[in-house]
Amino acid sequence: MNPVEITRGDSPIVLGLPHTGTHVPPDIMARLNAQGQILPDTDWHIHRLYNGLLPGATTVRATFHRYVIDANRPPDGESLYPGQNTTGLVPLTDFDGVDIWADPPDPADIEARRTAYHAPYHAALQAELARVHALHGVALLYDCHSIRAHIPFLFEGTLPDFNIGTVNGVTCAPVLQETLVDICAKAKGYTHILNGRFKGGWTTRHYGQPEAGFHAIQMELAQATHLETEAPPFDYSDEKAARLRPVLAEILETLAEKVLDLRP
Repeated sequence: MNPVEITRGDSPIVLGLPHTGTHVPPDIMARLNAQGQILPDTDWHIHRLYNGLLPGATTVRATFHRYVIDANRPPDGESLYPGQNTTGLVPLTDFDGVDIWADPPDPADIEARRTAYHAPYHAALQAELARVHALHGVALLYDCHSIRAHIPFLFEGTLPDFNIGTVNGVTCAPVLQETLVDICAKAKGYTHILNGRFKGGWTTRHYGQPEAGFHAIQMELAQATHLETEAPPFDYSDEKAARLRPVLAEILETLAEKVLDLRP
């Protein structure tokens, strides 16, 4: 299976989808324990949720699961959140801190996976951002994520619905951050936070270079906004999605207009 799926468009926005893939090669699946084989930490149905919301958007989607290797972690394995519970380049536990491997990967395994999966995903993402930038003189990476709203191992209490990450305003122009916060604040029935527990993963941090015309924002949605339940079988909720998709469409459409105003 190709490690990355690409849909090319002519919008200034590129949607990154690093965690929606569920493909695990049989030899790696056999090394996961029963808990790991459930694949609980998938960004369930996020590609379906965003599908068709912004005509012309480019999408770059990892088809492999984050337990194979996490496409949103630094290739050197450095922690994104020093001093806080998190998961690494190849997670050894799930988001609840429970072991997921019967036979954990060694450094040689991790390097082989980085070459086979992580590197091709980011080569594709970088190429698409460069292509879009060449078309418009500017590009915006909108990195699409989701996570359970209740994970005591990672954070206290209940996660807000919209978790906006710009690494404290470093990865995009202020007007883009302000625009996104304004739309989320006006969305009835939803909560939001800017640069809370999730400030942006490696993808956002690596590609967000607003001074060069490359802007990046991470959106971490609480899965309660679009799943029937945050537990197996993690079914998609058509009813919840029907409420959420117009808000996401407004976000993408407005950001696409605003980022074009930033052209040199």
